[in-house]
Amino acid sequence: MTTSNFAAMDERLDRLVNLDLGSRGVEHLSAATRLLLGASPVGAAADKLAALNHEDVVLVTTGSVSRAWISPEIGENDGPAGLAAVVRAISLSRKALCVVLAEATLIEPIGKLMTTAGLTVVPVEQARIAARDKSLAVVSLLPFTTKDEDAPAEACRILDELNPALLFSTERVGRNADGIYCSMRGVDYGMDRARIDYVFDEANKRGVLTVAVGDGGNEIGMGAIKEAVHKHVRFGDARPEGGAGIGAMTGSDILVTAAVSNWGCYAIVGALAARLKDIRLLHKPEMEATLLKRGVDIGLINSVDGLIDANVDGIPLSTHLAISEIIEGIVRPALR
Repeated sequence: MTTSNFAAMDERLDRLVNLDLGSRGVEHLSAATRLLLGASPVGAAADKLAALNHEDVVLVTTGSVSRAWISPEIGENDGPAGLAAVVRAISLSRKALCVVLAEATLIEPIGKLMTTAGLTVVPVEQARIAARDKSLAVVSLLPFTTKDEDAPAEACRILDELNPALLFSTERVGRNADGIYCSMRGVDYGMDRARIDYVFDEANKRGVLTVAVGDGGNEIGMGAIKEAVHKHVRFGDARPEGGAGIGAMTGSDILVTAAVSNWGCYAIVGALAARLKDIRLLHKPEMEATLLKRGVDIGLINSVDGLIDANVDGIPLSTHLAISEIIEGIVRPALR
C-alpha cells in the first residue's frame, strides 16, 4: 500500500467521522485541524500509534463527569468505548502498556468497559510483566487528583515515574481561559473532575507527544485551534453568564476532530489496522453494539438526552453501528 493510497483512505475516514450530525460546528473544526497539520489528522494519529515500541508506556484518558453538580459518579458513554478500542489496538499490535488516568469515581466503570473489549485490568507492575512477555492484553487504571493546587506536582510525578512515549486523550474536558471546565451548554461542571489537562500541559512543555480526540471544542487538544472554536462553536466566544467561552486551552500535537469522539477513535484504529495489515484491530459493529450496551449495564449516560441508553450524544445506536461498518468498509481494501 503506497503512501498516496493511505492518504486517500485517511481522507475518507476524516470526512466520514466529521459529518456534523449534531450541528455543533465540527466540520469547521476539522478544516482547522487539517490546515494546522497539512495532512489528515486521523492518518497522523495512526502513524504515531504505529511507531510505538514494545513495552512503551502510553498514558491515556477519557471520562466525563457528565452531571458533576449532581454526582461525581455519573459518567457519559462517549469516550470510554472509543478509548477501549484504541487501547485494545495498541495492546494487540504494539505490545505497549496503556495506563488510564481518570477520576477515582469513574475508574470502575471505565475498567468494566475495558474488560468488555477483551482487556485484563491489572496494576502497573503486573501490566509491565504482561507487556514484556507479550502474554496478555492488559490495561492499568490510575486515579488523578481533582484539586487544582495539587495537579501540577502530581502531573510531574506521573510523567517522571511512567516516562510515557505518548499521551492520548478522547472526550476529556479541559479548562477554558478562565480556568473553568465547561459543558457544551457553557455550564461550569468542574467540581470533582480530575485535572488531567495539567498532565497534558506538562507533557507539551516537555516535548512528549500528545494526541487528542474531541467533538465540541471544550476538550483537551482543542487549544491547538482555539480561534476556530471561538468562531464556530456555540458559546465558543463567551459563556451565557459571561466570561471566556467554552474552548479548552490545552493543545496537542495531533488533534482529531469528530462529530462523536468515539468515531474519531474508531477511525484512528481503522487507519492503524490498514498500516499494520492487522484485521484484528478493526472496531466492528458487533463490538460497538457490545460496548454501548455494556455501557447501559454500567450506568453510563447518553449525555445529550440525559438518559441511560445505548445512544450516544443524542444519536441513535443504529447510526453508531453504521459508522463502524462504513469505517470497516473504507479500511478493508488496504488489508488485502
